[in-house]
Order: sequence, then C-alpha cells, then structure tokens
Amino acid sequence: MRIGIVGGLDHSELSHDRLARAHGCEVKHHTGMMRGTASAALEGLVGRADLVVIITDVNSHNAVRLARKILRATPRPHELVRRLGLARLLTLIAEHGP
Repeated sequence: MRIGIVGGLDHSELSHDRLARAHGCEVKHHTGMMRGTASAALEGLVGRADLVVIITDVNSHNAVRLARKILRATPRPHELVRRLGLARLLTLIAEHGP
C-alpha cells in the first residue's frame, strides 16, 4: 500500500518511512510548501497513493485545499488529522490494510 502524507514535520519522515516499511507499506511525503512546482508534485503524490493523510496542524492552507480538491476529482481513501504520530500512522495502516 502506498501512503501519501501531506504536511507535517520534516524530522518525522524517517520514522514514518521505517514504520511503514516494517508493515509492508511505502510512504511518500509532501512538505505542504506550495512554491514553484509543488502543486504538480502534490497532484502526483495524491494520484499515486492508495491512502492520503493530510496533516492540518503543520501545513499550508493552500496545500490542504489543493489536496482536498484533487481528492474530490479522483476519490480515494483519505484522512485529515491534526498531527501524525507513529501510533496514529500504525492505526491508519491497520484500518486501511496493505
């Protein structure tokens, strides 16, 4: 299962990657910064993900809006969370299954 994470803290990426790999999943991150070609990168991430997790606490409003707009056009499982710790990520993996 491919999980796309939009937003969050940069230093959490490695922990998310390790946990996901241990459970047979792949994680791709988008920082939520919307400069330059970031919107195209966000569209690609959402388009390839089996599950999209949008973190609202540490994210730009434009990234949240664009991710939700893309999800309306190409529906797929998604979760809006305020923060994403390892326990919450593990719960999402269990709920949506690899």
